[in-house]
This record gives sequence, C-alpha cells and structure tokens, in this order.
Amino acid sequence: MDKENVKILDQRNAYSGYFRIDAYRLTYRRFDGEWSQPQNYELFERGHGVAVLPYDPHTDQLVLVEQFRMGALASENPWLIEIVAGVVEEGESHEDVAHREAHEEANCTLLALEAIAKVYVSPGGSSETTQIYCAKVNSSSISSDIAGLDEEGENIRVHTVSYAEAMSALASGKVCSAPAVIALQWLQLNKARIQAQWC
Repeated sequence: MDKENVKILDQRNAYSGYFRIDAYRLTYRRFDGEWSQPQNYELFERGHGVAVLPYDPHTDQLVLVEQFRMGALASENPWLIEIVAGVVEEGESHEDVAHREAHEEANCTLLALEAIAKVYVSPGGSSETTQIYCAKVNSSSISSDIAGLDEEGENIRVHTVSYAEAMSALASGKVCSAPAVIALQWLQLNKARIQAQWC
C-alpha cells in the first residue's frame, strides 16, 4: 500500500522547540480493504540524519566516538560509544553532512564513502531517517582524541580501536546505538571486499 491509502482528517502542531511534535487524526485502509476507525497519532519531527563509520583498511582500525546522550539518561551510562553522526541542514547532501560531521566529531578527513543503508530510526512515532555510510580514513592523521563544537555543547572523545576491539564492544553490548550496530554488522559482512577496494 502507499500514501493514497491514508486520509488525514486533522493536522496541527502540538509542540515546537528544538524539536517539533505534530498531532494527526487520520484513517487508513486496513488489509481487509476497509477503512480504519479514526486514530490519533503524534509525530516527532527532528529532521533527518547521517551516520558514518570511519574505517582505515590499511591498519584495520575504526574510529568511534563517545559522548553524553540525553536519550540514554535512563540507563546506567548515558555516555554512548557510537559512530559519527549529524543532522542534515537545509541545502546539504548526505555526503556533505558525512564529511562535515567526521571533521567536527572525530577530527578526521573522509577519503571515500560507501553507502550502507537508509533506515527509519523509530517509525512508530518519528519521521526521521538516517543514511548510514562506511568511510575510508587514515587513522594516523587524527589530530586529537577530544572533538566537538563548543557552540553546540559537544564534548566528544575520539576512540581509534582495532577491528577486534570494535567487534568485542559490539558483541558485549557496549555499542548499543542502532546506526553503530548496523554499520559494524555491515563491516563484518563486507570487510574483505572493502579492504580489497580501498587498499
């Protein structure tokens, strides 16, 4: 089915701050062909994102970042080990964002990009999508282990780790952010091809 099978009866803004929440009342076509009863939904609007796994195929090292995450505050440790990520600003391509965020968050320059997947982050209540990439980097050129933009309140620790260390962190659950999990699992399946392509 497609959007033609949804009738929006009412739409209004319920909250506007750094993020936005819109309230909808709608009906949609059921799998039996009938229309559903009117339903109320709230949609979290925060734009779209890009996430990048920087990988050095020559040294078999990855660049991961660690930072405070408000969404993880309810867990034991709100400082998450993740991959580079950022929001797409108006007029930017996904590739533009990948390069900008790699520089801002990990002090690294991307030498090549390989698209992994474009995914819905939480489609039950958010329109956000994230385009995930693997990127070729020279891990020896990373200038500092602390990064981030002060004006955005960022304080990011940069970790250059071996492939084995990254996979151990993935297996233990230490890496638990969805884009990072997807990217690392993708690298498990594609490492030989990527090394042959980038070396």
